[in-house]
Amino acid sequence: MSDLPSRDELATRYLDALPYPPYPVQEEALLQYFTAQQGVLVCAPTGTGKTLIAEAALFEALHTRTVAYYTTPLIALTEQKFTEMQDAAERWGFSRDDVGLVTGNRRVNPDATILVVVAEILLNRLLHTEAFDFSCVSAVVMDEFHNFADPERGMVWELTLGMLPPHIRVLLLSATVGNAFEFCQWLRHSHNRSIELVQGTERKVPLSYQWVGDELLNEQIEKMADGDDTKRYTPALVFAFNRDVCWSIAEQLKGKTLLADGQQKRLAVELDRFDFSQGAGPKLKQLLFRGVGVHHAGILPKYRRIVEDLFQKKLLSVCVCTETLSAGINLPARSVVLPTLLKGPPGDMKLIEPSTAHQIFGRAGRPQFDNQGYVFALAHEDDVKHLRWKVKYDQIPEDTKDPNLLRAKKDLKRKMPTRRQGEQYWQESHFLQLQKAPAGKLTSRGSLPWRLLTYLLDASPDVDPLRNLVGKRLLDSAKQVQGQKQLDRMLMTLWAAGYVTLEPPPPPRQSPAEVAAAKAAEPAVAKQTETERLMSAALAQLAKSKSPAAVATVKAEAKPVEVVNEYKAHKAFPTPEMKRLLGIRSINPLYAVYLVNQLGIADRNERIQAFESVLEMPGTAARLARVPFYDDMPPGPLATQRLDMEIVQMGLATVQQLGAPLTPEEKEEQRSLPYEQRLKIYSFAEKLRLLFDAQFPDVHTLYTTPAWAVGEVLEFGGQFNKYITARGLQKQEGVFFRHFLRMILLLKELSSLHPPELTLTEWQTELGDLASQLTECCRQVDPESTDKTLEDADKAGL
Repeated sequence: MSDLPSRDELATRYLDALPYPPYPVQEEALLQYFTAQQGVLVCAPTGTGKTLIAEAALFEALHTRTVAYYTTPLIALTEQKFTEMQDAAERWGFSRDDVGLVTGNRRVNPDATILVVVAEILLNRLLHTEAFDFSCVSAVVMDEFHNFADPERGMVWELTLGMLPPHIRVLLLSATVGNAFEFCQWLRHSHNRSIELVQGTERKVPLSYQWVGDELLNEQIEKMADGDDTKRYTPALVFAFNRDVCWSIAEQLKGKTLLADGQQKRLAVELDRFDFSQGAGPKLKQLLFRGVGVHHAGILPKYRRIVEDLFQKKLLSVCVCTETLSAGINLPARSVVLPTLLKGPPGDMKLIEPSTAHQIFGRAGRPQFDNQGYVFALAHEDDVKHLRWKVKYDQIPEDTKDPNLLRAKKDLKRKMPTRRQGEQYWQESHFLQLQKAPAGKLTSRGSLPWRLLTYLLDASPDVDPLRNLVGKRLLDSAKQVQGQKQLDRMLMTLWAAGYVTLEPPPPPRQSPAEVAAAKAAEPAVAKQTETERLMSAALAQLAKSKSPAAVATVKAEAKPVEVVNEYKAHKAFPTPEMKRLLGIRSINPLYAVYLVNQLGIADRNERIQAFESVLEMPGTAARLARVPFYDDMPPGPLATQRLDMEIVQMGLATVQQLGAPLTPEEKEEQRSLPYEQRLKIYSFAEKLRLLFDAQFPDVHTLYTTPAWAVGEVLEFGGQFNKYITARGLQKQEGVFFRHFLRMILLLKELSSLHPPELTLTEWQTELGDLASQLTECCRQVDPESTDKTLEDADKAGL
């Protein structure tokens, strides 16, 4: 007889171990989890203690000597949950080493019983079951599961759910969603997984909503921080939707009286423990000393951890943050403040999504400290000024005969504040709209990843299971059809590039004469089907990729194929070339191989530009790391000897757009045009993308952004802080640090391939030298994070 406790016994033990009685929704969820065979979906508002529910699965795994995964969508959230789960394990009498962490940048105790991972790590392991054993895994917790509907992250959740072995129980923890029952039905029907549903609508700490139309932000925060602890509305989270705005708000607040008696002395002691001498450190230290924290992706990880620690110790009155923090990072606050309800680029801002708003609202109210949470939304400062003016204006009676009052009223009328032309505004009705908006629905988002498609085809050439996979997605019928068509386009792209052979073979490309004869014989066929058009284009582009000399001939011969029947492949057999795609994990594999094939004759600056462009640097940071103009960094051999020639021959751009010098008359003409009408000059990375899109017109989910950050920091001798300070990038230094770490990982990954013009040794030497320089650069900033990134890459075989 087994000496392991039963699930009933474990449920009793876990409930007895709780430090306080569970809320009704927590108790129901726990009882359901310990009796469910395949799992539970818990939908409840933010702030209802879902972590306590999650810990039950980990408690069970530790006591039954099985493995449990705890997944989150964000690295920052994963690292926080790692610490929380270590504390829980220790509280239950186990070792902190029984909990491990695996992210793209860090790996701690990777063979532990409890593994806290980002969602992509779990999916990657499910794609490589030959290397990772799931027979001993008992549970998978998916925190912040409403990310299932996220266009970028959602596909990871969906594929993971579909690929989990049936013996593994799932615990899905989500904010309130609008179609929870339908989702459970879909999961049962499409993936044969029956899960129980637990829904809660009540918060332990209720929320109070207040529209603030007569106070500016500084005044409101200072008022909230006034009084003793029972009267103060702090600690508060102030949400901004732009990293620069976070810093701007924090600077406004640092001169205000925000701290209670004794807080500043305690802060001084805490701050003296850390080195704030580099980058944004001096500025951040000043803010922290006044009780104001800043938290966003532009802050270095080591500084973010300090802000989190101080806020959790209740030493900060305010933390100014982006909405990323609302995704579950534990900064317990009494209040949240929204200085704006709009998000987006200037002139095209939109009201924030209700799901985002609900997440932000839910950060208010600490169950262990507060009886109520407070949500404040502020009016635009122009509207505040107008309201104040109106109060003064209305105090003077309209029928007054007093000449002094008449003069004052006339003077006020002349000074009436008005809204600015081109400025976007919000109002109280928008705030009410967000409060009352129904919860978002869980639905399939995003596209089938290229890496997954190549992996599945490498495992089996049968296409029908892939069609079934696409057919199981949580989509309406029209989008299901689109998904199937996209699968066909992906298969045709792989075939045209030589990565697979298809059965039955695609119809042969017809000559112009044959096309004309077919048209005469079938006059009713007036339109080529989508798949046939794509197939013909793919064939033409494959031929185009061979040599510049063949371009003109191929363009003349590549005519649309008129065929009555829609072509569909039933099998896709990988060619030897497919192996080159399978080793690429971090970026689009088709583009990775394309880049490597091109870069054999490139110089170092060209290679750096190509690599940087695929790292998805945020636009706000990329604008600060623009690629130098041609006068400052002339085109290299790949551009001049190959790319420019092919682009012009294919009619994709003019020589002037590729950087050819303009005549004085042309320059003058360009200056006279509005900026948006001026000649587009393509950077090197844009040239690469231009050719790739022409050769692979149907490759989706590919994002490239020209940037010159790695190149420039190396021009500074690899001195990170010197580069950051000289370029004024302190407010974004965390983004650049992460960019450099990602570059190191990409270089290690691409070193498994090599261009046809170079040997593998030559290519690896070049990439290894670049990676070494960047590694030393990053070690200056955060040696711990850098070394763990390299350790993780080495263990992953990169």
